[in-house]
Order: sequence, then C-alpha cells, then structure tokens
Amino acid sequence: MRPARKRKLVNGVRSDWGVSIRRACRVLEMDTSTYHYKSRRREQAGIEARIREICETRVRYGYRRVHVLLRREGWEINMKRTHRIYNELGLKLRNMTPKRRVKAKLREDRCAASRVNDVWAMDFVHDQ
Repeated sequence: MRPARKRKLVNGVRSDWGVSIRRACRVLEMDTSTYHYKSRRREQAGIEARIREICETRVRYGYRRVHVLLRREGWEINMKRTHRIYNELGLKLRNMTPKRRVKAKLREDRCAASRVNDVWAMDFVHDQ
C-alpha cells in the first residue's frame, strides 16, 4: 500500500477515535515514518506528455529509443526513469507475431502419396 493511502487510513482512525498519530500507527501496525513520508519525486507531467507524444508519432519505438530521443532533446533523464514512465503510461511495445515462411506454406499444400512412387523428394544438402 502506498504511503498516501496509509496516511488516509491513519487519519481516518485518528478522526474516528480521537487518538494520536503514534497510537493510530501502532494499532495499524505501521511505522510512524511511513505516515510522515514525503516523496522527493519531481513533477513529471512534462516528461510524460513528451514521451506520449513521441510514442504517438513513432509507434514502433520502445523505451530505449524514446530515451535516446529525449536525451538528444536535452532532457536530463535516467534510463530507469524512462522505462518506469513508459510502463506507467501503458506504452509497452507489442511483440509482433512471426510471419510464416513460404516454405512452410508449400509443405502444407503438398498432398500425401496415394500409391507407390507417387511423391518424390530430393535432398541437395549432400549432393556434390
């Protein structure tokens, strides 16, 4: 559970029962430092918007290519942060299904032998 949710929970217990922060945290088996936690994360709305914009124009780009573009544009951003934001935005690159090869299609089209010496096959690997 995130610290913000835990803080709301503690505040609910405090308002309902009229107890101190320490008491509410002890009842909920939570450390008081979690209640007083303040995130150091910078605002990332601008970076999120830019990543989304890049991914809309370049659909096949993964987080690594997006990271390179951001760095070229002058954003001071870590690879891990790019990956985290990329995943939070739900921009995971979809794996393409492999295309069937022509040889496999030709193999499927072959009919089974109906009589002796009906179908022949040759192996050119060992031909000299």
